[in-house]
Amino acid sequence: MKKINFTFVLCLFVLAMVHAQSEADLTPISSGVKYQLIGRYDLARLNQVFNKDLDDFLSTSSMSSADFRGKFATPVYPVKLYKVEYRSVVPEFGNKPTIATGLVAIPETGLDSMPMISYQHGTVFEKSNCPSHPDESMETRMMIAQYASQGYIVIGADYFGLAASDLPNAYLILESSEQACLDMLFAARDVLRHKKIKQGPLFLHGWSQGGWTNLAFLRKLESLNIPVTAAGTASAPADAFGSVDRWMNNYQPIDAVYLPGCLSNFIFAVEYYHQIPGLAASAIRPEYYESAKKFFNWQISWTDFRKQTVDTIYNFLRPEFMATGNTGNTPFWQIMEKSQVYRWRCKTPLIMYYGERDEVVPLYVATLPQEYHKLLGRNTTVAKSAGAKADHRATYTTSVIYLKPWFDGFLKKN
Repeated sequence: MKKINFTFVLCLFVLAMVHAQSEADLTPISSGVKYQLIGRYDLARLNQVFNKDLDDFLSTSSMSSADFRGKFATPVYPVKLYKVEYRSVVPEFGNKPTIATGLVAIPETGLDSMPMISYQHGTVFEKSNCPSHPDESMETRMMIAQYASQGYIVIGADYFGLAASDLPNAYLILESSEQACLDMLFAARDVLRHKKIKQGPLFLHGWSQGGWTNLAFLRKLESLNIPVTAAGTASAPADAFGSVDRWMNNYQPIDAVYLPGCLSNFIFAVEYYHQIPGLAASAIRPEYYESAKKFFNWQISWTDFRKQTVDTIYNFLRPEFMATGNTGNTPFWQIMEKSQVYRWRCKTPLIMYYGERDEVVPLYVATLPQEYHKLLGRNTTVAKSAGAKADHRATYTTSVIYLKPWFDGFLKKN
């Protein structure tokens, strides 16, 4: 008779129990939403965000963590972190159903009603650097530490193509970006109802790609008559066409070395979501095409992409493709033109932070929404400088600090 390895059997039993517990933790809601507790940030962990984590985040910035130390709110409440899975649709594919994910961070205030802030995250070059994986997303941790620890519910969509999504990266794809955020808001409300928590005033914030997404989302919410108390952005490329045209035709030494990666991902996303076969091959120089394709498909890292390509857009793209941007009358440029997110009569109070040393968003583009909204008779949009030394990351850090007391002021009026 064969001897039974009881240690091995015990290990299998323990693994089975852990798996069963994990499945049990996924709480389904009748609306098609599921959520799961994925962690808890106690006060010590929240304080670490403004210390060691901030040091790392600003290690390559034009400003150091010392420039911001002591300016953040002191964490008051521990925060529970929930991963949310929800049903959504892809507008570009005739509302084809899909599953998306995001984060709901709930402070342990003991209150049954709290304000909510929806955060739209910036560009990421790793599939899991998004809100539902807060330990891999410093920008998300900053929102949790600055806002959730003070009594705000913080939510954030991962966008289509990130985290557990089986879609390609919907990078800067307008309608899909709006849809992911809108359905995440509805899913978060379902989670709160399930936990018997009422949502108070709604605020919005977003940085970089998320600043662009935030403006698109705000416009969408206003069109649906869903009230937003106030909104903020940091380094928002509100006019994508203008930004890319400047990157291509008027290179500046300050320009970020990762801009080719951003534009490459956008081109591949447009090819897929707008169904323009061969777009990327016609735009990207042949010697860089395979690396760009692998990068878009998460098959190589940003470090490898940079080693295999170049740091400047005008050396990365085909000259004949760049020439089509002069008039902008090809399908790609027309899609980019329609991707502007500032030409509407915005009624929500909005502060847009920009950095005077931002290596991504040109100063002119950063201030366009304020001037355009003034043109339409609205004075509720304000462009604010994060300072003469502020680059992309410093601009975000500034916005996280100074939007909070502004948001708090609206709560005092209610």
